[in-house]
Order: sequence, then structure tokens, then C-alpha cells
Amino acid sequence: MSIAFLDGHYLPLEEARISPMDRGFLFGDGIYEVVPSYAGKMVGFAPHIARMQNGLDAIGIKLDWSEQHWADLCKRLIDENGAGNLGLYLHVSRGADNKRFHGFPEAVTPTVFAFAFDIAPAPVADIALARPYKVSSTQDLRWDRCHIKSTALLGNVLHFQQGYEKGHGETILFNADNELTEASACNVFIVKDNKVITPVLDNQLLPGITRHIVLDVLRRDGTISIEERTVTMDEVRSADEVWITSSSKEIAPVVQIDDIPVGDGAVGPMWLAAQTLYSAGKHDY
Repeated sequence: MSIAFLDGHYLPLEEARISPMDRGFLFGDGIYEVVPSYAGKMVGFAPHIARMQNGLDAIGIKLDWSEQHWADLCKRLIDENGAGNLGLYLHVSRGADNKRFHGFPEAVTPTVFAFAFDIAPAPVADIALARPYKVSSTQDLRWDRCHIKSTALLGNVLHFQQGYEKGHGETILFNADNELTEASACNVFIVKDNKVITPVLDNQLLPGITRHIVLDVLRRDGTISIEERTVTMDEVRSADEVWITSSSKEIAPVVQIDDIPVGDGAVGPMWLAAQTLYSAGKHDY
């Protein structure tokens, strides 16, 4: 039985209830994070919580919780749910009002909800054991503040569904200028001539925690050249390797885009090098 947290109480997930007047339900008015943990040890906890606080500040939700408060909650959820391979979903909405009104209500208490769910074991830095992805691509039609990890994810859901209906595991997105933004639930990297390249952070893409860790461990190692810059879709389609990154996937190699092979269609050596460094360094964050 999965144990969840809701507004100060730990309880079975199936017993958790929120008001239908909660603004998270009515408007998607909230912020969320997903923190991976393996055998009780979290990955990227501090930057996940910092990003959550940045999101809450950006949309004006006031929740007086410290990093330690979140850490205590997460550790208890891990213990209550068996301390295996778990994703920790953390969700804060603006709260429930007594009417449906677009303007922010006054004197409402934010709703805090969290639960743990099983995730796959951490990826292994082994080409034979890699989990390659086939993806679609399409123009990015989401809102213009994608750097905020809002619970209003309909745009992401619709883009993911476009690829899913074709049997693909993700959808890579590009803007009206044919420039790579991100994927529906991942950041994107390309490799060309032994250089790792990813779009610079702006309002078009989420500052992914895995993206941050990947760049940091590669820079610390110093043997792989990195660029953060504008990336065109022509570059994506002619890349030697393409990766998608997220907290649950870590670094996932992409072997086909729109049914066309990436490079030679196989998992590449730069992925192996990057995943090896990531696996060794991810628990430092």
C-alpha cells in the first residue's frame, strides 16, 4: 500500500482527497517536482527544491517551507514506501477557495501533496543495456513560460501523445524558427564531431535538473567539449548522437527521429562516456 502526504498527514494514497474547488484542479494553478531515489538515496534533491521554490515565487504562491522541511517529508515517504527505486512527486497548488474566480484568492492555504511511485532501476553505463528511444518531432505549441514547472501540463501531454500514437517514446519540439527547444518531458542534447551541444536556457525550456548535473559532471571531468547555444533542427537531424535527459531517464540515447536513424542508428560512444560520468557523480547533487 502506497503512503502519501497531504496537508500535514501521512495516509494511504487511495484515501487522499482534495476539494473540487482546489485551484490546482480547476486551473492547474500549482508547481511540482519529481525527485528520483535509489535504495533510499535521492538524486539532485537540493536543485529540485530550489527549482520548486523558484516556480512558487514566479507564480506568487507563498509556502513557508525550508529545504529541510522538504527533506524530512521525502525521507519519510521513502521509508514508508520501502526505500526501493522510487520517484517522489511533490505538488503545491494555490489552495481551495469557495468560488471559481481567475484572480488569486486571498487568505487561502496552499495544498501540499506528495507521494512515492516505483521507477525503473538506474540506467547502467553499458551500450548493451542501454534503453534507446525512437522519437517524433513537431513544432512547439506550448505557452511561453516553459521555464516554470507548472502543473498545467496539457500542452506537454498533447505533444507527448503525438509521438506515443506513432509508437514513439518522446516528441522533440522546435520553435517557429526551426530551433530546438526541448522534448515534451525531457531536455535534449546533440553530439556532433565529439562535441556535446544543448540549447541555452531561456523561457522556451525547463531548466532540467538532470541537464544541470550532466553539464556539471562533464565540465568537471574536462575531457568532453560542451556548448550551450541555439541548435537548429537541421543540426539535430544531422547529429552523430541525440540524447534526451530527465530525472527518471537520466541520459537516454535517441536512435530514430521520425523513423529516420540518428547517425548510424546505434547507441553511440559519447553516450557511454557521459552516462558513465553521470552514474559516478549523480549522488553529489
